[in-house]
Amino acid sequence: MRIFKSRVTRAITVAAATALIVTGCSSERDTTEGKGKDGGKDTFVFGGAGDPGSLDPALASDGETFRVTRQAFEALLEHEPGGSKLVGGLAETWDSNDEGTVWTFNLRKGVKFHDGEAFNAEAVCANYDHWFNWTGTYQSSAVSYYWQTIMGGFAKNEDKDAPKANYKSCTAKDENTAVIEVKKPSANLPGGFSLQALAIHSPKALKAYEKEEASAKGDAITYPKYSQQAGTVAGTGPYKITKWNKGNKEVSLERFDDYWGKKAGVKNLVFRTIDTEEGRRSALQAGDIDGYDLVSPADVKTLEKAGFQVPTREVFNIFYLGFSQEKNKKLQDKDVRAAIAHAIDKDNLVKTQLPEGGVAATQFIPDTVEGYSDKVEKYAYDPAKSKSLLKKAGEEKLKVEFCYPTEVSRPYMPSPGDLFELMKADLEKVGITVTPKPMKWAPDYIDATEAGGCELHLLGWTGDFNDAYNFIGTWFAEYDKQWGFKDKKVFEAMEEASAEVDHSKRVKLYEHANEVVMDYLPGVPVSSSPPAIAFAKDVNPPLVSPLTQENFAEVTFK
Repeated sequence: MRIFKSRVTRAITVAAATALIVTGCSSERDTTEGKGKDGGKDTFVFGGAGDPGSLDPALASDGETFRVTRQAFEALLEHEPGGSKLVGGLAETWDSNDEGTVWTFNLRKGVKFHDGEAFNAEAVCANYDHWFNWTGTYQSSAVSYYWQTIMGGFAKNEDKDAPKANYKSCTAKDENTAVIEVKKPSANLPGGFSLQALAIHSPKALKAYEKEEASAKGDAITYPKYSQQAGTVAGTGPYKITKWNKGNKEVSLERFDDYWGKKAGVKNLVFRTIDTEEGRRSALQAGDIDGYDLVSPADVKTLEKAGFQVPTREVFNIFYLGFSQEKNKKLQDKDVRAAIAHAIDKDNLVKTQLPEGGVAATQFIPDTVEGYSDKVEKYAYDPAKSKSLLKKAGEEKLKVEFCYPTEVSRPYMPSPGDLFELMKADLEKVGITVTPKPMKWAPDYIDATEAGGCELHLLGWTGDFNDAYNFIGTWFAEYDKQWGFKDKKVFEAMEEASAEVDHSKRVKLYEHANEVVMDYLPGVPVSSSPPAIAFAKDVNPPLVSPLTQENFAEVTFK
């Protein structure tokens, strides 16, 4: 989830001026918060770090969007509350054939969409076929990133960069049984069936969606009108989206009383964008919001001493220093890459910049994910060895341009500027000249890194589901401009692991793949850390998720 991932974001415009909902300056909390039937508060306000990009999760790839839509839309599979184990969502049970190409879902009965339509197998197939038959701008990876990641391309690929389709068909075997077939087994399944981007919409809503087009001009995506305002989108979740007040940066949701499961504990839910951690902390302390994410490590103890609740998630992310070998040809030398790796004092970064529980990384997955290997080549902090490798490579006066993002805080990267300064100092200690290149996070920084435009850059990943391929396969399954390298051993190791159906064998192949990646060293995995989330004193918070997939229907007030 998804936290804002490294590969896709673009400048966003709306379909028409009428799609913008700009009203007065009053807060949704001011107008909707009141007393519930029991005399308690009936509105929970959560401070997000950024605006959602769309109310249709199928068009999104970022965590701020999914945090909102997850309360209203449900996928076939979900994750256990507070954990990463796959459990039933809209499908109570599921299985596959021995080849991993035919997936059968036994669906829940008595489920309704927010618009009153019945949920059934035909609705599931309508969604998957809708995505498969996307055309035009919808085939851009900026719009359909997750469909392409999980299912490949489309019925008819129009975008030359779109992958080959792996999706084959969806069949409503009967009212409560949906069968999805793919052409070949994939490590992204069954985990991909849990993604919010593949959550199920009302068939009636899908028909309305098809009347509106997305368009693009350069890198600027114009999303369809329905995705930019409440009213059309309809899921099956415990809340329904009722309003998107863009002027106030607030999305409002209301409890769905016909929900098939346990009803939401609070009637009204509001997500308010406050784009700085300091602003979110101050709003919580002032009582203007009831919770917020991406708590600065320096603020955790302060908030706890004041009586606020600051639960910490389990570790499920990776922060890394990336290299673009095409941008700087000298990085094509393994000795140069290894010299940079040995120059970075990871332990100091963890100790001074990350929350308690953070650990230095040895590979591109956290040790909480199966496939982690103790046999990878390790690049310990060793300035002397770094200097020696630079001398061996004839690069004792190496110069690098180092990009880092501004105006952002990520779970794996609380303070990018501070992390950059420490790494810059480490590199300069071994004689490397660093040219800083600060860039605004969206769209400048994301676009630049995705296009391989940064010699060195800082990024990270929070897993979507518990499978090593969701980490290492994301970057190293094939040529990626972000890294700018082509290595047959790396790509073959990824392909072999992805195609293996047997779980225990696949885990062994992941371990091997991690060893191959770290032998090649495309970048430097720096750390994994447990991000904190904060709640007011009078809140009974939801179980916190290592995937950052909190279910706010669990919230009640004390």
